Order: sequence, then structure tokens, then C-alpha cells
Amino acid sequence: MTMSQTEETGRFRELRYSFHLLLSNPVSTVGAVGVAFLFTVMILAPILATHDPIAINLTGRFLPPSGEHFFGTDHLGRDIYSRVVWGARISLSVGFITLIEATVIGTIIGLIAGYKGGWVDSVIMRITDVFLAFPSIILALAVAAALGRGLTSVMVALGITWWPLYARLIRGQTLSVREEQYIEGARLSGAGGLRIMLKHILPNCIAALIVQISMDVGFTILAAASMGFLGIGAQNPSPEWGLQCASGAKYLVYQWWISTFPGLAIFLSVISFNLLGDGLRDILDPRLRRG
Repeated sequence: MTMSQTEETGRFRELRYSFHLLLSNPVSTVGAVGVAFLFTVMILAPILATHDPIAINLTGRFLPPSGEHFFGTDHLGRDIYSRVVWGARISLSVGFITLIEATVIGTIIGLIAGYKGGWVDSVIMRITDVFLAFPSIILALAVAAALGRGLTSVMVALGITWWPLYARLIRGQTLSVREEQYIEGARLSGAGGLRIMLKHILPNCIAALIVQISMDVGFTILAAASMGFLGIGAQNPSPEWGLQCASGAKYLVYQWWISTFPGLAIFLSVISFNLLGDGLRDILDPRLRRG
């Protein structure tokens, strides 16, 4: 067996062991199934939806759940099931785009702060502390209000809110490995700071990033839904979950289904990603592996 074949076999065994660890934990298995279900709904939304999510039918207002309308209809006669299904595509997209933005910004800043140290680290961390001093949702609301209503404003605002968390995470990871012998060897071999950060330090941060992202997706979805509920995020006739909850809030006592089903979708998203993140943490950090 050649060296490359041996390496591929080792990677396959490690991958298989990782899946075993994930599936051996009932909690993380539930999270993985929930996340897989959400992505299935997101991808197959045009097929799974039974009605046009924005079509208004005033003669069919406030219909309770039935065989024709699985989750009932809202105050404009729109099919809530179809709106929840299409809302998965919007809410998951907002969550991931926000975290991509925050991860890129935070990773770059954290690498520079941790590797350079000294006054560079101090200045960057003080700026980071300023952002962290504000409650995240209040800061996001202020930024989104300044930028104007809409999903684009929400994603920018949440990205600005979330990047300090990733900057501190990557800085901590960088500080823990920058004095390792292989980093010193790279310096002695003539490697520049950029090459060391990208080739030797960043790969050691990937596991922590994956765990943090998996934990944060649910919270970004919840934050975006909160902003939609307050009228700053998605605007009508968008089937975004937070906006749906807001539109049914005043009918909650008698037409409970208008807000309940999109609210359950938000709950499922948050709990699924959190449970999956807990399982990934056990896999990617050997110190936390159970058993």
C-alpha cells in the first residue's frame, strides 16, 4: 500500500469514527436530524409548498389547520404552511450569510491581533471590547435602523454584531499556538508572517470555528426573526418567520396558528443547531470526548 493510500485510509477511519461519535450521542443525533430536515425543507421548498406563499385570498381568511391548509391561513388568506416552508430558505440563508461575514472579518482581525501582539493586539482588543460592551440585539437594531429596513440591513447589522466574538476566539487560538516549535521552525525557514498565519495557524483554528458557527446559526436565525418581528428586518409580503410571528401576534388568542407554526420553526432551528454544535464540539475537541 502506497503512502497516499495509507493517508486516505487513515482519513476514512477518522471520518467514520467521527460519525460514530456523533451518532452515539442521542442528543447530537437529534440535532443532526433536525438540521438535515431544515436543509431538506430549504432545498425542496418549491416542491414541498402547496400554495403560493404570497398569494392573497380574502375569502379564505383565518381558516384553521385542515387538509387543504395544513397550518391554516392568516389574516390575508395566505397559506401558512407554504409560508413557513419558504421561510426556511430565507431564515437559513440570513443565518449563514451573516456568519460568513462575521467569520471572515473576525478571523482576519483575530489572526492579526494574536500573531502581532503588543500594541497592535491591545488596540484591536480595545475596539473589540467597545463592540462587546453593547447588548448584541440593541447594537444590531441600531445599525439596521440606520441602514434602513430589509434583509440586507439585517445581515450587515448582525455581521457587525457577531464579528467580535470570532475575533476573540481566533485571537485566543492564535496565542495558544504561535509559540509552538513548528511555528518557530517556519520563521527560521524564512516564512513570512502572512504565510505562517494562513498555512500554519489558521488550520489549527478550523475546528473551533466549525463548533462556534454551528452553535451560532440558530442564534442568528433567532436574532433575524426578532428584528423581523419588530418591523426592521424582512418586509411584507416576505414569508420570513419573524415577520409571520409579528403579523399573527394580535390574533394569537383566537387564531393561534398564525404565529404558532412559524414560532415552532424558529424553535426547531435554534435547538437543532445547538444540539449539533454540542456534538461537533465533542468530536473536534478530544479533551471533551465522552467515554
